[in-house]
Amino acid sequence: MHGEYKVPGGKLVVVDLEVEDGSLRDVRVAGDFFLEPDEALLDINRALEGAPADTPAPELAARIDAALPEGTVMFGFSSEAVGVAVRRALAQATDWHHYDWQLIHDGPQSPALHMALDEVLTAEVAAGRRPPTLRVWEWASPAVVIGSFQSLRNEVDPEGAERHGMTVVRRISGGGAMFVEPQSTITYSLCVPDALVQGLSFADSYAYLDDWVLGALGDMGIKAWYQPLNDIATEAGKIAGAAQKRVVSGDGAVLHHVTMAYDIDADKMLDVLRIGKEKLSDKGTKSAKKRVDPLRRQTGLPREAVIERMVASFRGRYGLVDGAVTPEEMARAEELAATKFSSEEWTARVP
Repeated sequence: MHGEYKVPGGKLVVVDLEVEDGSLRDVRVAGDFFLEPDEALLDINRALEGAPADTPAPELAARIDAALPEGTVMFGFSSEAVGVAVRRALAQATDWHHYDWQLIHDGPQSPALHMALDEVLTAEVAAGRRPPTLRVWEWASPAVVIGSFQSLRNEVDPEGAERHGMTVVRRISGGGAMFVEPQSTITYSLCVPDALVQGLSFADSYAYLDDWVLGALGDMGIKAWYQPLNDIATEAGKIAGAAQKRVVSGDGAVLHHVTMAYDIDADKMLDVLRIGKEKLSDKGTKSAKKRVDPLRRQTGLPREAVIERMVASFRGRYGLVDGAVTPEEMARAEELAATKFSSEEWTARVP
């Protein structure tokens, strides 16, 4: 069995192993990480040898930590990363390079249609009828997008939304509210097979699926990092938030979508969103205006150029061919947009 895990912001960990009588055998750890002393690699292998095959990643990490000699230096990886790589080997997880990725970047579409496309395309990936897909959104109108489990009245000021001409829609994933203005927001979705995140905890899958965009931002001169559970942050503040939805039908799939602040009208946002003191307190700030630092200021690039560089970075890493929503997919999405995502029943399902 073979497993790989790229540490977000770090190095690649590779594990090859066998399972005999329910235990790990012939374990070999490798990768492009740094480790001192050299002999510590043998200690890592020996620590994993004979471990029960159902041992969780944290317990595998504890075995490794107990076996390492004092003063061991692990650079670019950790004992936890090795544990994750073992779990991915046992789950027969796939890697980014195992797939032919497709790009969808269409013209502006309504907020409700974007919600519907995420649901339809992820279901198609789960059914095996669509390859893994990166979809870059273009917005036809300003919107507030609330998470699947958020209270509508607690999150949105209806008078503020109406005053600024903002459509309110509810997405299928959890997480917080998104404040969207078409030329001030960069949004993308990843619709991926469940096999890509096998062996990863729910939290680890966020960092794993965000890692490519951290590299893209780095190429633009922005030092960014994943901030648990679902933010992308810089020294100047948060620049993006992610959310996920798991589809269990077929072979399973994961919808991972991210909204990035290219620019932001903070006063307008505060007029529309009800951002409570409790939400701000765990971010270490007293003002919602200080929570988000837009990409426009940090890059000095036009929005379109930021998107082009992000797409080019993904293509350079994993390959990417231009694609499109099929007529059948669009028909289903348009029906869902009209019957579900534009309905008061769905939008106010949590009043």
